[in-house]
Amino acid sequence: MTQTAHVDAPEMTRFGALLHASRPRTLPAAATPVVVGTSIAFAHDAFALLPALAALVCALLIQVGTNFANDYFDYKKGADTEERIGEVRVTQAGIVEPTEVKRWMVTAFALAVLLGGYLVYVGGWPILAIGLASVTAGILYTGGPWPFGYHGLGDVFVFAFFGVIAVAGTYYVQALHWSVSSLLAGAGIGALATNILAVNNLRDVRTDAKAGKRTLAVILGPTATKAQYILLLLLATLIPPTGILWLDWSPYTLLALFAVISALRPAWNVIMQTNPETLDQQLAPTARALLLYGVLLAGGFLL
Repeated sequence: MTQTAHVDAPEMTRFGALLHASRPRTLPAAATPVVVGTSIAFAHDAFALLPALAALVCALLIQVGTNFANDYFDYKKGADTEERIGEVRVTQAGIVEPTEVKRWMVTAFALAVLLGGYLVYVGGWPILAIGLASVTAGILYTGGPWPFGYHGLGDVFVFAFFGVIAVAGTYYVQALHWSVSSLLAGAGIGALATNILAVNNLRDVRTDAKAGKRTLAVILGPTATKAQYILLLLLATLIPPTGILWLDWSPYTLLALFAVISALRPAWNVIMQTNPETLDQQLAPTARALLLYGVLLAGGFLL
């Protein structure tokens, strides 16, 4: 049954609601792997401007489409209620009709597919497979008869599509071959991107469980989810020295470890806190750590 409860929300224009539902603060998670993949292509003398820009815009459109899909499908499935902590969801709050948000979702994904046609022309069937998988995953994350975000697979989705696949795919569409370096760097990006989701799901563990949304945090419980957060932070820490030792990365890639240091305070708060409002405050510094990690890692490759 559709959840019909609304929350108090500020008045918004149609454009303001569109912008809010696109969740601009999540867009660095889509842009960062493209920047890292492009920097590796540049370091390997394979940089291609137009494919890099197209990959960036496609990544942003898929992120926005996924955000619209989450707003729409979480409302339709009753996962978003007045008890939810965090940013207002325009559908659940009654700011925008569900059919309108659905049109936004379809438009964003359609634009990504259209622009992706150019990337397929450049990169061939591997890019076609990545593009179709990315769009499909963005919809099925919370939509469809078996949304995998509701069955503990959201973390796998984020690690793959916002990390390994995004970085490696960006590299491939410029260099036209795969790179172990891009796969390894993608693991570091994916680890920190997954930590954003882990904090989000840890914050919502009670309301998600009540709504029947079995995220990995609901399945594992708070203690194991906090351990997951630390292990993923450790994985991101090991990526640069591993690349230096085995793949001849520049020592400058160690600059990315400053981002890990910046993540220690939110990590401590995640470990020590159980209050949803306090956990919600750890989302922004966790996201900033991802952005800083990506920028410093990319700078290391460029240097």
